[in-house]
Amino acid sequence: MEEIVSLCKRRGFVFQSSEIYGGFASCYDYGPLGVELKRNVKDAWWRSMVQERDDIVGIETSILMHPKVWEASGHVATFTDPLVDCKTCKGRFRADHLDTTPCLQKPSKLAGQAEPCQLTEARQFNLMFKTHVGPVGEDESNIAYLRPETAQGMFVNFANVLTTSRKKLPFGIAQMGTSFRNEITPGNFVFRTREFEQMEMEFFCHPDEAAAWHQKWIDARYQWYLDLGVRRENLSLRPHEADELSHYARDPRGTGTVDIEYAYPFMDKPGELEGIANRVDHDLKQHAAHSGQKLTYFDPQTNEHVVPFVIEPAAGLGRATLTFLIDALREEEVKPGDTRTVLKLHPRLAPIKVAVLPLLKKRDDIVNVCQQLTRDLKKKTAATYDDTASIGKLYRRQDEIGTPFCITVDVETVENDQAVTVRDRDTMQQQRVSLDQVKNYVLDTLEVG
Repeated sequence: MEEIVSLCKRRGFVFQSSEIYGGFASCYDYGPLGVELKRNVKDAWWRSMVQERDDIVGIETSILMHPKVWEASGHVATFTDPLVDCKTCKGRFRADHLDTTPCLQKPSKLAGQAEPCQLTEARQFNLMFKTHVGPVGEDESNIAYLRPETAQGMFVNFANVLTTSRKKLPFGIAQMGTSFRNEITPGNFVFRTREFEQMEMEFFCHPDEAAAWHQKWIDARYQWYLDLGVRRENLSLRPHEADELSHYARDPRGTGTVDIEYAYPFMDKPGELEGIANRVDHDLKQHAAHSGQKLTYFDPQTNEHVVPFVIEPAAGLGRATLTFLIDALREEEVKPGDTRTVLKLHPRLAPIKVAVLPLLKKRDDIVNVCQQLTRDLKKKTAATYDDTASIGKLYRRQDEIGTPFCITVDVETVENDQAVTVRDRDTMQQQRVSLDQVKNYVLDTLEVG
């Protein structure tokens, strides 16, 4: 983890939030490269979940919602974690994570195991951030919550989307957006934070077809990570045990929740990357009961109103981005005594797709060709021009941030063959490509990737 954190800070992927004031626990800012990587992950998810399908539409809902939404969903009553306090160090810990949480005073021991530790009895702690709305005093009449998940915004808009999109079962509603959870023990860099972006989809289907659709979405989401370059040996599937199921997934009519897990280097066992849950008809029935509105689907073939079951693939954007970074980071020996750090990100995810480099930055003719080529490439993809070091150091810099291709303009380009050198990040192989063909060559290769 130290290597990833160092790379993220050094190359501008992730910074500690409010760093000049000493930072703010579990909050992070994404730098110039990090924001591009995140955007590419979001674009890949949206393309896969919405743009390439005919049965899913997108939505964007408000962070602040009517407080009764969270009463109906069960979050006010049940969205809790067991909390214990240490009377000695004043630390607070999740009671169900004591076997993996270090003691604040003696990190070599686990919380509660050091001799002076005095832990209180566990109590339930609600994870929602509470706030108050409007220029009035803080009382029960104006309470609101920062949403702990994006899902409820899709459930309460079920009827609106059904009416306006004219979809038939099965169909889905997808959303990306920021959620907030007042985690007791956040940590492991951006793996678990209190403010995070979610990528969720609610897939509404006939109850008789829910089990089959659950398996289809497990397979599809697992394949998505493979298609974007995550190594198969680092991924696994794990069904939730009965005692860890969320309230909406405990219904015996459903098929529970299955996690896609990744072998994170900072964990003793694989950790959750994404969850795919069968939420049955819990949410629609709850909101119908609390709002008094009908939330059903009329089946024209049977002339019956059906309350659909819901299959929910839910992923965290920060955690997915961290996973792609960890899985792509390699240390390779170029030759005896010479190693390179390389991010073998899938080309679709790479923050910069191509870097244009001058062999001699003091030759105006070479620089002019570089800058014109960069301008042409920028119209089609994420390209950059760099002349701040020797060509060898520039290659290593681009390797470390995951740039798939480097294009070098040299003396031969301007004086002889009108060709450039294209270097592949993964193989380090170089080939000459005609200057008038290089843009199409790079763009075509990126598209295939």
